[in-house]
Amino acid sequence: MKFEKLGTNYAKFTFKVTPGEFAHALDHAFEEVKGDVEIKGFRKGTVPRNIYESKFGIESLYEKALNHVIYHLYPKVFEEKSVIIVGEPKIDLDVKTVSHEKDFEIKLIFPIKPEVKLGEYTGLEVKKRDLSVEVGEIDEEIDRLLSRDVVLEPKEGELQAGDVSVIDFEGFLNDVPFEGGKGENYELKIGSNQFIPGFEYQLIGMKKGEERTITVTFPEDYHSEELKGKETVFKVKLHEIKVEVKPELTDEFVVSLNKEGVSTVEELKESIKKEIKSKKELEEKDRIIGEAVKYAVSNAEVDIPIELINQEVENTKKQIESQAKQYGIEYEMYIQFSGMTVEAFEANLNSQAQNKVLTSLVIEAIAEKEDFPVSDEEIEAKYQEIATHYGIDVKEVKAQLTKEIITNEVRFSKAVDFLEASVKEVKF
Repeated sequence: MKFEKLGTNYAKFTFKVTPGEFAHALDHAFEEVKGDVEIKGFRKGTVPRNIYESKFGIESLYEKALNHVIYHLYPKVFEEKSVIIVGEPKIDLDVKTVSHEKDFEIKLIFPIKPEVKLGEYTGLEVKKRDLSVEVGEIDEEIDRLLSRDVVLEPKEGELQAGDVSVIDFEGFLNDVPFEGGKGENYELKIGSNQFIPGFEYQLIGMKKGEERTITVTFPEDYHSEELKGKETVFKVKLHEIKVEVKPELTDEFVVSLNKEGVSTVEELKESIKKEIKSKKELEEKDRIIGEAVKYAVSNAEVDIPIELINQEVENTKKQIESQAKQYGIEYEMYIQFSGMTVEAFEANLNSQAQNKVLTSLVIEAIAEKEDFPVSDEEIEAKYQEIATHYGIDVKEVKAQLTKEIITNEVRFSKAVDFLEASVKEVKF
């Protein structure tokens, strides 16, 4: 085997295939095809090799034989420890030289993990944020909790913003009712923006039993081709007006929340304060890590082989296709629900993949340079963490993930922690 690096992103492996090696591969190729061969005078799958070759030619076995040869060359490729293979090879082969009678060459060109030239990656200064919790933030969360137990009570008088209306409605386009434009005894909160813009606020001021005709123009981006951008008329009848009534904030209400260790209003406020504080701290930690990683990546130089980016794109697409399948819809329809065209979504996917691959390469390079030690205890803890996350036995995890893979994951995490710790928070 001859090994040669082609720049920073590819490696070429050249192999000599002897007549003996190719003869062995041809034997395998014939065994693979003979079960499907039908020749007059022989039962299916029993034709002798010489009869097969006299009819079809030995060259008809070359393709499968070459696949067999290439497959068995892979272990030799991975014996080369100076590079890390990151994708499938391009096969460089002059088919005219392939022969069962003399030597020929096969060249496999693999994408390899590129070299990363690190720049400055420590000492970043970031503005320190105030993580204190305001009274208004606590009140907002309490209001959210109270709103979960809201009850509707009848209201007399005129319909106002925030009220819940009970209405019949029917929509008309050019004086003709359109599909999906009719409802009866429908509860609509005024200001909720459940309906198309302009509908709800034209009902303000109505009284119980009143009928009203309103004009509404559908948005240009509305999903129905028939209605997008069209002016329509709705006939509306108001049956009832209701108001949302929240429960009072009492110790009894707090107990009903079933929050462990919390049974009074003051305890609830203190618990909420701690939760908000904890959330802010986690968000700040993520922000600091994000800034630190971005700093390291922006100062690094690396030429990424397109195969790595394509692999990341394909992996993400497969995940999305799997999610779409769970919902019983096609990939394209799933994308459209995100409000993007397939073309725009996949262009964005490509950009995200490039950034993800670049970030991973830089962090791995930092981990390698800093040479973080990884203990057996840390490896075992990582195995257990993965097993717990997926709800499977740790033995199953170990069967699927080698110690080397886990070691690299732990070292990667240590590199991220190292970058976070290197950040200097300053007041501006």
